[in-house]
Amino acid sequence: MRLLGPLARTDEPPPESVTDVPIRTDPISVVRSFRRFWPLTYGDRRWLLLICVLAMVSAVAETITILLFAELTDNALQQGSVSAFWKPAGQWLTVAIIGGIMGYLCSSLAVWTAERFVMRLRAKVFGHLQTLPPHFYQRNRRGDLVERLTGDVEAIEALVVSGIVGAATALFNALFYAAAAVWLSWRLALATFAMVPLFYLTTRVFTGPLRAVSRRGRAADGAITAVVEETLVNVVMTQAYNRQQDEEERLLGKARARFKAAVTGTRIAELYEQLVEVLETVCVLAIIGLGAWQISTGRMTIGQLLAFAAFVGSLYPPIRSLGQLGLTATAATAGAERLLEILDTRPTVTDPGTSVATPARPRAIGQVEARQVDFRYPGNHEPVLRELSFTTVPGELLVITGPSGAGKSTLAALLLRFYDPDSGSIRLDGVSVDQLPLTYLRQNITLLPQDTLVLHDTIEENIACGRTDATHRDVVEAARAADAHTFIRALPDGYDTVVSPGTSRLSGGQLQRIAIARAMLRDAPVLLLDEPTTGLDALAAQRILGPLRRLAEGRTTIVITHDLALAADADRILVLDEGRLVESGTHAQLLGRSGLYATLFDAKPSRNGTVNTKARHARPSGIHWR
Repeated sequence: MRLLGPLARTDEPPPESVTDVPIRTDPISVVRSFRRFWPLTYGDRRWLLLICVLAMVSAVAETITILLFAELTDNALQQGSVSAFWKPAGQWLTVAIIGGIMGYLCSSLAVWTAERFVMRLRAKVFGHLQTLPPHFYQRNRRGDLVERLTGDVEAIEALVVSGIVGAATALFNALFYAAAAVWLSWRLALATFAMVPLFYLTTRVFTGPLRAVSRRGRAADGAITAVVEETLVNVVMTQAYNRQQDEEERLLGKARARFKAAVTGTRIAELYEQLVEVLETVCVLAIIGLGAWQISTGRMTIGQLLAFAAFVGSLYPPIRSLGQLGLTATAATAGAERLLEILDTRPTVTDPGTSVATPARPRAIGQVEARQVDFRYPGNHEPVLRELSFTTVPGELLVITGPSGAGKSTLAALLLRFYDPDSGSIRLDGVSVDQLPLTYLRQNITLLPQDTLVLHDTIEENIACGRTDATHRDVVEAARAADAHTFIRALPDGYDTVVSPGTSRLSGGQLQRIAIARAMLRDAPVLLLDEPTTGLDALAAQRILGPLRRLAEGRTTIVITHDLALAADADRILVLDEGRLVESGTHAQLLGRSGLYATLFDAKPSRNGTVNTKARHARPSGIHWR
């Protein structure tokens, strides 16, 4: 059985959003959930087998100790013989020590195996999440996805690994105790076993309600995590708009749902426990009554009756555990459904893999071409790009501009192959990007997105993440080229200063220069700049242009921007409108045509904030690429 085979996507298409999926009336069965996640135990199954063997030995040891207790009672206690005490006592102690060792090894190995499964499953889900396209994360709440990677993963472990261990332990105990009880008195055993269907029926009655409330609880946990994450990310807006009370109410609403599910689930589980306790008491009383009659007829000794009672007292807990495992398994199907909604979501692109050879040249030349590209985002009916064609070569600075929603940033997503065109092709060095290995494609393209991306790590690690083999000297040289070395050295911890998304320790321009240093260290032949000056004042924007100029030198540079001041020095400008290429040329050529570019340029705010309607033939001031 292949490891990833059963985790393949089912024929039923998953919903676009897994956060707000309604609870199904026909939930995933326990068997199906188990079958989907069982392959992830590959490599640990021999340990699971060993755990089962240890559980069996432990059950045998426990059975022998109870039988030795009966011998002690009849031969030593009832007759008052000290000499009859030592041999069974020594045997009892020896067996107890062996059983204790086996029990310890069984429990320790079970926890070790369970945690390995959790790591493997979490890595599986996390790895799959990283293959999903950007629109998946735009349609799903990050907090809920985090909850699925934590709580839901643990619920699956309780079904697949701990469930097997618990079931094996309970089953062996029940079998050996039942066999010993039959050996002591088959009549009493038959009377006892007649009560077993009651336990089964009781479990069946409670399974449905507990499954439903468990699914509501899992969904509520995800909703709470999502609200907390969203509020912390948007804390500035929350405070600025006095929304603290609104956010508290929003969290309280989700918490009430979690509270209701938790209380209801606890009540159901506790009612089940107490009902089983009553059934066990009825069984024990019946055994004592029948056992007294057996003793009066000479068919049993007092020691055998006490041992039989001990076996029955030990028999019902594993039977109850088996029933409880059934409840745990049905509860785990809630987590299974939520995880499978992620795993069954297909990536929009797949690596061509071994069917296409990696180009012989490890570094691309950098020629980028679009041929009659049409594209619409999944779930949308309106195309974002229509019959788009262009070519750009190394050393050329290409600026792509146009009104908002014209499809500019979509080009970056297609070139990096977050998506594939509906028709036409995007090509790198004449080869369609869907025929190139994703690793090769993306290592030859550097993206500087509109939002500067940083990791929660040191500045050095943030710069070095652009290249895995980078040394400290490489990082410093890249920082110098990006005009970042001076301000980094001025920080208290220098390159060891820890930054994180949303950090207030660095300005937007400083973070942008760290991103530029990362790009310089990466040294890819194709450079994509998506709104590189957005959110920066004129001085900060001017400060990063020098590093950007050095970064762009000798590369194929594509700049996606609304800031037409960046377009003046471009070798060529593409103007998009409603997904179509409507104009192409230099800054001067496009102004002379009095088309859309000239309109956008005329509408560009001047330094005093007014619209500059008289500067059509004026060169943009303050910002120059070359």
